[in-house]
Amino acid sequence: MTNRRRPATARTTPVVANPTPRRRVARGGAARPERVAAISAATLPVLPPLVPVRLDFRQTRTFPLARRPSKVDTSLLGQALEPGLSFAAWLDRLPHILAAGDLRHAVDVIAEARRRGRGVALGMGAHPIKVGLNPVIVDLLERGVITSLALNGAGIIHDFEMAVAGKTSEDVGPGLDRGRFGMARETGSILNRVIREAARDGLGLGHAIGRHINRRRYPNRAASLLGSCARLGIPATVHVALGTDIIHMHPSADGAAIGATSLSDFRQLASVVAGLAGGVYINLGSAVILPEVFVKALNLARNLGHRVRPLTTLDLDFLRHYRPGVNVIERPTSAGGRGLRITGHHEILFPLLAQAVLERLALRQPKSAPRR
Repeated sequence: MTNRRRPATARTTPVVANPTPRRRVARGGAARPERVAAISAATLPVLPPLVPVRLDFRQTRTFPLARRPSKVDTSLLGQALEPGLSFAAWLDRLPHILAAGDLRHAVDVIAEARRRGRGVALGMGAHPIKVGLNPVIVDLLERGVITSLALNGAGIIHDFEMAVAGKTSEDVGPGLDRGRFGMARETGSILNRVIREAARDGLGLGHAIGRHINRRRYPNRAASLLGSCARLGIPATVHVALGTDIIHMHPSADGAAIGATSLSDFRQLASVVAGLAGGVYINLGSAVILPEVFVKALNLARNLGHRVRPLTTLDLDFLRHYRPGVNVIERPTSAGGRGLRITGHHEILFPLLAQAVLERLALRQPKSAPRR
C-alpha cells in the first residue's frame, strides 16, 4: 500500500467575531505601557474641583517697624577705611556680621586657648603648601600658636620637594599624557626608603620624614613643615590613603610600611585630639581625608574616656564640602562647643587669620566681637 497524505480537513475550532486580544506582556512580565495607563485611568476616582481662595487685600495687617526683630543694626556695621591703618585697626573696622564676625570669634578662641595652655591643632591638605603658606605656618609653629600638625599623604610630597629642591607641584596633564607624571626619581626613592626605615624602627611617618629632612640638611629645610615640627618637638602626623600619592606608583613603595607608619600616626593624632578640650581644631583645605581621620580620632579619644569638650572647630577652604561640614563643624561640637566655617582662598584667608591671632595675642586682654 502507498502512504498518501491525508487531505486537509476544515478547522473544527469555532471562530469568534472580534475576539478580545490577549494582553501582551513585555520582557520581565510587565504589561505594555498603554495598557497599564488605560487600566490606571479606569480605576481613578472622580476628584473634586479646586475651589479658588479669594483674598480681601484691604484687610492686610501691618505693625510698627520698631516692634519687628532685626538681625542687623548700626552697632554691627563696619567703619570707613583710610590709608595707613594698622592691621589691628583695619580688622577692628570690619563689620560684625557673618564671616567677619566668625573671623573675630575664631581669633578670640584661638588666642584664648593658647593663653590658657590649650591646644590648637592644624589638619591640612597639600594645597596650602602649594600656594606658599609654609613660612606662615612655620612661624606659627615656632611661636607656639599651632601645637600639632596633621597632613594627608600628598603633604609629605610637596613638603619634601620644597625642602630638597625649592620647588614642587608639576603640571599633571602633559606628564600624564606621556606616563611621566609623578615619576621624579628622588621623590619616590628617598621617601619610600625613609618610610621603610621608619616602619622597621617603629616610628611614625610624619616624625620620620621631618627627622630625615633635618639630618640631611636640605637647603630649604627651614621652610619645611615636617622638618620644623621635628626640630621643635611638635607632634606631626601623616594620614595616607594607599594609591592616592605619586610615590605609590614607584617600585620602591612598600604598602605594609606605609600602612604601619600611618596607623602609628593615627594613634598619635587620637592622643593629640584627646587633649583638645577647651582648644581648637582647624581644618585647612582638606575635603575628605583629614575630616574623616579627625572624626575617627575624636571618637577613639572619647571611647577611651576623654570628653574633649568644649571644642571649637574651624573649616577654612575656598569651597564648602560635605565632610568638613559634618565631621569637623557639626558632629564634633554638638555635645559642647562651636563650629565655624570661613570660605576663601587659602593664600589670602589663612595669613589674615594668622596675623589677627598674633595681634590679639599681643594685647593683654582678648577683644571679643559682638555676636548676633
